[in-house]
Amino acid sequence: MFRDPVQSLEAPSFQPTAAALRPLRVGMIGIGTVGAGTFRVLARNQALIAGRAGRGIEVVVVAARNLARAESVVGKDVALTNDPLQVATHPDVDVLVEAAGGTGPAREWVLAAIHAGKHVVTANKALLAEHGNEIFAAARQHGVAVAYEGAVAVSIPIVKALREGLTANRIEWVAGIINGTTNFILSKMRDEGVGFAQALAQAQALGYAEADPTFDIEGIDAAHKITLLAANAFGMPLRFADAQVEGITALQGLDVACAEQLGFRIKLLGVARRREHGDGADGVELRVQPALVPATHLLAHVNGSMNGIMVKGDASGVTMYYGAGAGSEQTASAVIADLVDVARLHGTHAAQRVPHLGFHAPAIHDHLAVLPRAAVHTRHYLRVPVHQAQQIEAVGAWLAAQHVPVAQVQLACAQHLPAGGTPQVLVLTDAVAQATVDLAVHALGAHPAVAGPVVSLRVEMLEG
Repeated sequence: MFRDPVQSLEAPSFQPTAAALRPLRVGMIGIGTVGAGTFRVLARNQALIAGRAGRGIEVVVVAARNLARAESVVGKDVALTNDPLQVATHPDVDVLVEAAGGTGPAREWVLAAIHAGKHVVTANKALLAEHGNEIFAAARQHGVAVAYEGAVAVSIPIVKALREGLTANRIEWVAGIINGTTNFILSKMRDEGVGFAQALAQAQALGYAEADPTFDIEGIDAAHKITLLAANAFGMPLRFADAQVEGITALQGLDVACAEQLGFRIKLLGVARRREHGDGADGVELRVQPALVPATHLLAHVNGSMNGIMVKGDASGVTMYYGAGAGSEQTASAVIADLVDVARLHGTHAAQRVPHLGFHAPAIHDHLAVLPRAAVHTRHYLRVPVHQAQQIEAVGAWLAAQHVPVAQVQLACAQHLPAGGTPQVLVLTDAVAQATVDLAVHALGAHPAVAGPVVSLRVEMLEG
């Protein structure tokens, strides 16, 4: 048995250096929802945060369009400017918090800060999904950190979980509900039986959706986030341009109801899955789409504006992370956690830090490809309108002839249909390539029994 040498119980003497005592000085661009929340939480919990960081953290300069409004948030002791580049390169700033959003100007500010030797903290998922490869390369070159926990799931520490807590694992898949706006809309459609447009109007009235909700409802926001998660899970570059993205604008209330009939719920999922078949089709599925999830599954019970993410590791098995999908102080929680990590970097060589994407640069798999849509294998849900209910057998037989592995066929309950509505045949398949389903749906549309467009959605079992 190993024995430690006897240690003195007397606390060792330790005299922190002046540099260790000096607060981490923060420059902030933007004092809107995220910036104001960050300032408030830093001020409210400053002693607690300093105790955890080993030094104070203070905002010394802020760039904002409306300086009077900015002063009402930060007071008169913080320097103000309307020039973001002045903050990014300010000699008294150790770390830049980019809280303005957007991609073009934000990229310029972040790269300027990096070239000036500043660390960067951001919750800007669009910036990193689209320009992260360039930004992280510049950060490695200049020996600074870029932290972005708040960019993915607000207060849920999923980036830290992937990069640190699950670091021993070969990650098999990451999947989750990572957009609170669309989850709120889908929850309303299910719980209240309203259509998409009405649910969206409710989300906008309550502040869960922007006046222009395109990024949310078209799945773009979720695609930015799953791009970041995939890079951290699999050690691959950021490949947002290759992600397959489908939103919820075409989703019908009828399919929400029919999914319930079959024992499922529809959620907008971001999915990143490693595929290794040894047949030349290896790669990563990187996709966002509305999908059926078993009603008994944990993700099926993530409702309202909440987020939920699951990760499957070879050693850990399935783990789940749940929390708020939006909010000023919820995002601030993640931003300040990143600032604490930066504060703790004093005296740490860049090579000993947690890498930006969880893998050190030589271990990044540049060759790892995103699989095309046609190669994705999942189960599927089909809703087929027919002229007569008796034609249900013809639909099942036709799909089987098209090499679609049919698992279940039944008619939609009459209560789900409008008065005098067309009968609907509901089909669940076993796992099959998307290419096969697409060909079958196209052919089925021309079948004489079919009375209208065929609806096809993926089914995600997300089994351990």
